[in-house]
Amino acid sequence: MIQETKTFECRVCKSPNIIRNGTNRCGTAQYHCKDCGTYRVLSPKPVYSETDKQTVLRAGLERCSLRGVERIFDIPRQTVVRWISTHIQKLPTVADTLLPASPDDILELDEVWSFVLKKADPRWLWTAMCRRTRQIVAFAIGDRGKATCLRLWKAIPDEYKHCHTFSDFWTVYQHVFPAETHHGVGKETGETAHMERWNNTLRQRMSRYVRQTLSFSKSDLTHQMFTQWFIVQYNLDLSLTI
Repeated sequence: MIQETKTFECRVCKSPNIIRNGTNRCGTAQYHCKDCGTYRVLSPKPVYSETDKQTVLRAGLERCSLRGVERIFDIPRQTVVRWISTHIQKLPTVADTLLPASPDDILELDEVWSFVLKKADPRWLWTAMCRRTRQIVAFAIGDRGKATCLRLWKAIPDEYKHCHTFSDFWTVYQHVFPAETHHGVGKETGETAHMERWNNTLRQRMSRYVRQTLSFSKSDLTHQMFTQWFIVQYNLDLSLTI
């Protein structure tokens, strides 16, 4: 039999005069240094590289739940959530990701159903897409009423306010968007085909928007954060290909 003895020392002052000091809330052994008085974890977990973080973040946008990311990369879900929250706080606004507007731009409008915590608590994602660039110029999350539609209109940058807009025949649009530039049309006209196609992309890539799913948002804040993250990243990726 071969035994190996490992000697620990204080990570601050390098003194070997340390004693055990129980465990932290994660169950990791701690120590107390008798010389410098510090309290530290005995064997800290390895520091993840920036490449590891970026890989995990990209997985979070590819129809993978937080628990799925945890299982795949063997990284605690709480750590993943902390990385995502920090990353989202550093993101630019949707308006900052847009390419320059053109005088003849056309916007396509639509709303997508989702829910928070339970299906009896629905949320509608209202979006406006520029037909020329295929970028999402504005979005709003709420119910399917006039107030949420009004928030969508206010979120549209001023350089796009003059554009002709196309949507389905949902009456709320008629009360919010200018009558001289807004058009209610049927799907058979193809005037909202690009917006409808983006809705499919959203449902394919974000598990929170899949119709039959267990990967739903537990709070409105989380739902808003992940939706904004997806739209901003989508616009940024698209701007590199145009």
